[in-house]
Amino acid sequence: MAKNIEQESPSINLLGAGTTIKGDITSNGDIRIDGTLVGSVHSKGKVVIGTTGNVEGEVNCQNADISGTIKANIHVAELLSLKATAKLDGEVVTNKIAIEPGAVFCGSCSMSNGAAKEFKLADIESSVKVNELKKATS
Repeated sequence: MAKNIEQESPSINLLGAGTTIKGDITSNGDIRIDGTLVGSVHSKGKVVIGTTGNVEGEVNCQNADISGTIKANIHVAELLSLKATAKLDGEVVTNKIAIEPGAVFCGSCSMSNGAAKEFKLADIESSVKVNELKKATS
């Protein structure tokens, strides 16, 4: 008798150009943003912001490639890559950062090996609830 074993494969999500979302996104897989997100994105995988992508809010992920515009605090556990077309305004916490010539970065950057922890879904959900509480009380 054969045993069927389903492998859990991480999802790849896309927010297409011309699409705007206001709210928070939580994902176990990778996400690519070519549209506009006003809110936060929390991913256990990689976040890619394309050249037409625009994010205002907060980003928490394992790795990130930024080619578009981001006005947010960003926490990357491993590697943050700012491509030549990237415009980042905000506070950065990461383990490693790569900035290509032409990229614009305005804000602060804190680097440490402590940033290299893997995000747990419970941590992400707690972070979202804390942000919702802060918004509700301000």
